[in-house]
Amino acid sequence: MQSFDSDGVRIAYLDEGDGDPILLIHGFASNVVTNWVDPQWVRTLTQDGRRVIALDNRGHGQSDKLYDPARYGAPEMAEDAIRLLDHLGIDRVDVLGYSMGARIAAFLAFAHPERVRSIVFGGLGIHMVRGMVGAGPLAAALEAPKLEDVTNDTARSFRVFAEQTNSDLKALAACMRGPREKVPREKLGELSVPVLVAVGSKDVIGGSGAALAELIPNAQFLDISGRDHMKAVGDKQFKEGVLAFLASRS
Repeated sequence: MQSFDSDGVRIAYLDEGDGDPILLIHGFASNVVTNWVDPQWVRTLTQDGRRVIALDNRGHGQSDKLYDPARYGAPEMAEDAIRLLDHLGIDRVDVLGYSMGARIAAFLAFAHPERVRSIVFGGLGIHMVRGMVGAGPLAAALEAPKLEDVTNDTARSFRVFAEQTNSDLKALAACMRGPREKVPREKLGELSVPVLVAVGSKDVIGGSGAALAELIPNAQFLDISGRDHMKAVGDKQFKEGVLAFLASRS
């Protein structure tokens, strides 16, 4: 992992392969290794002849940990990604975001449409516009002295995942208590680049992918059959669907 300065925040990133660049933005409590390297996304995309750029979002992985919730707005995190592209001298990219990364990708596309060639919204369906419930309980679960103190099942699963990824729990709690901006429906309706929405059929965290795709002009929908929010990430159907989408976009 290399790193660069994003307006005073050190952001760690990976840059591998040659060809058309694709930017990968991971989900909450994850990181480049957990979201993209271990599930073989980097290998899959580089073997497909693509240059893969992936960053550890602020507060995650090897990037700087911040403890002020106000510094975790999705639009600002999208600017970290744009500054990374500037740092690498890359004009336009395909973008693949998963869960929180999909929200960040949306704000990136709204603010910098000229930098985006296509978008894959993974692991986040209609809750992108409705907002995800339970931010308070999730933050409280991360702030709890020990795992045994967490009784909410969903919150407990995120706490377990955060511990598995050796995350800074205090930084993640600040991220969860951040601005949590909703994605405006009308802005999705203005997207003019090719879009793929890919969500597990059992994903209750992200919500209906088909419902989100209906809000986006000419968006394609990929139902990652039999998978929930956590297990859809590395699914073969997901990878094959993204490769086919990128090939059709090309």
